[in-house]
Amino acid sequence: MTFESSVELPLQAQALLRTATCSETPCETGAMVWHHWGKATRHPALAPLVLLHGGSGSWMHWLRNIDALVDSGRWVLVPDLPGFGDSSAPLHGTDADALPGLVEQGLQSLLGDAACDLVGFSFGGMVAGFLAAQYSARVARLVLVGAPGLGIAPDTPFHLRAWRHFKDAGQRDAIHRGNLAALMLHHPTSISDLALRLHVANVLRDRMQGRNLSRTDVLACTLPLLKCPLHAIYGREDALFKGQLAAVETAMRQAPRFKAFTLIEEAGHWVQFERTEAFDAALLAALNAAL
Repeated sequence: MTFESSVELPLQAQALLRTATCSETPCETGAMVWHHWGKATRHPALAPLVLLHGGSGSWMHWLRNIDALVDSGRWVLVPDLPGFGDSSAPLHGTDADALPGLVEQGLQSLLGDAACDLVGFSFGGMVAGFLAAQYSARVARLVLVGAPGLGIAPDTPFHLRAWRHFKDAGQRDAIHRGNLAALMLHHPTSISDLALRLHVANVLRDRMQGRNLSRTDVLACTLPLLKCPLHAIYGREDALFKGQLAAVETAMRQAPRFKAFTLIEEAGHWVQFERTEAFDAALLAALNAAL
């Protein structure tokens, strides 16, 4: 598969990038790209905050949330995970279990031994859970957002259409809109031009094909190993878990230090984009809760 290295980002993403500090950390034979905001203005009592994006994504999955988190006094670090966005792909492995060591290597370069608050969305939630289990001293608090790998299937299956074989941009966009509606966003009005352009820029740079751990219970099996507090935030209308949110909460309660399971109303899988203010409030409540 060809890597589209010169994808044009939406103007909103370009503007936010101009305010970021960008760093590169080793990623086997290449580099892992990190974007961070708020280091100079961070509250010294607050742990660094690391956000991990979802599959076929990039740091832009968090585009609408970064300003509010920085305004809360956080130093916010958002990488492109290996194999996505502008980061090099790992030499071995094409799924979430191949990434925790590479992410930890980057965190060691950027934070030293300091613990961070770790938030993982979807595929990034699996990476975050594995990292927290394998490197327990690194993670002060874990927040999982729409994370799969729980061995739970939705009551209503969804279908994503292939798009790479279409040459016409209009045809591709139509399929991308359909895929956003099927999986990512609940309300048709949420599929804005910004949502579409972010999604297109992300999927064009996805080199981690053949992922299937999300369909297993691998994260559910990891949760009992966690030593840090666990919070979970999901959209009430998440297509991955339609009719199965009670089972999701039951899975989360396997974590020894489970704290809270929060549902955001009128939101699909990409909950932090679709209901930004409600999500930011829920995330900040989790981050500010007592350890």
